[in-house]
Amino acid sequence: MKPYARPLDLKNGRIDMTHGSGGRAMAQLVAELFAPAFANDYLAQGNDQAIVPPPAGRLALATDSHVIAPLFFPGGDIGCLAVHGTVNDLAMGGALPLYLTAGFILEEGLPLADLKRIVDSMAAAARDAGVRIVTGDTKVVERGHGDGVFISTTGIGVVPDGVNLSGDAAQAGDVILVSGTLGDHGMAVMSQRESLGFGSPIVSDTAALHTLAANLVAACPGLRLMRDPTRGGLATTLNEIAQQSGVGMLLDETQIPVQPAVRAACEFLGLDALYVANEGKLIAICAAADAAAALAAMQAHPLGRQAAIIGEVVSDAHQFVRVKTSFGGERLLDWLSGEMLPRIC
Repeated sequence: MKPYARPLDLKNGRIDMTHGSGGRAMAQLVAELFAPAFANDYLAQGNDQAIVPPPAGRLALATDSHVIAPLFFPGGDIGCLAVHGTVNDLAMGGALPLYLTAGFILEEGLPLADLKRIVDSMAAAARDAGVRIVTGDTKVVERGHGDGVFISTTGIGVVPDGVNLSGDAAQAGDVILVSGTLGDHGMAVMSQRESLGFGSPIVSDTAALHTLAANLVAACPGLRLMRDPTRGGLATTLNEIAQQSGVGMLLDETQIPVQPAVRAACEFLGLDALYVANEGKLIAICAAADAAAALAAMQAHPLGRQAAIIGEVVSDAHQFVRVKTSFGGERLLDWLSGEMLPRIC
């Protein structure tokens, strides 16, 4: 006898409260949608936990939650974003990502077709990143309480011996690099949300950065730290590092890569691209002697072809982040105040 009377209607069906009840409907959702998409030996254990072999080296853990609106945007969706966000948090510490857990909060009424599209995207992103989604959880909330779907992911990775990267390691005289153009993700989401059209399409940069990060670690013995400038963008991320390390930052505005379409969109909306979120870019700070090698390693990777050296770490008791403008003056890049672009990650 088949365990379920009818298969899920993945074309026209919708999430209802029974899909989160712990009963037959929930078991069917897991068996027919999540399990096939994320299939691997550890997930197939079917227990309340995944038992995985311990890797050699130091463990790295990261967790992230994703509440983006809209769920689908040019260049990606909440599914691939949920994988990339946690993979990148691990990679910024020099870790090789290995395993992910995934928690889904689904809203009653969510079309099953949308959920399948999200799950398939998430599975493809995990395969591309070489990580396995090994366990998870699903809850359903009443209509009007969940905005479609929220996803939380936790990742486990391993840091090789000899790799020690930290936000408190920047030193005066170090060089600051970025792996490519800034603001792409935030403006792609904003343009989709507000149905804005610009001269050139703006596409999210969401991507898994672990191979780019690994290349950088291998090529740059003087690497101090890496960060992915997500919420708050470049400016807020550098302020975090400056505070951790007790230093200042001085940037050259003319060297900071921003796509013309993103720059135009920011000007139209009264935004600063240096505060806009990115999901497929990294900041690296390294010793000046290794800057050329670091830049070459980034530019040799498909995700770093537009990498640039954008400034330097300086001594500053106030821990200010400043930028030399194209007009020859300077301006202060303070912490992001308020919420410039809500629900973009």
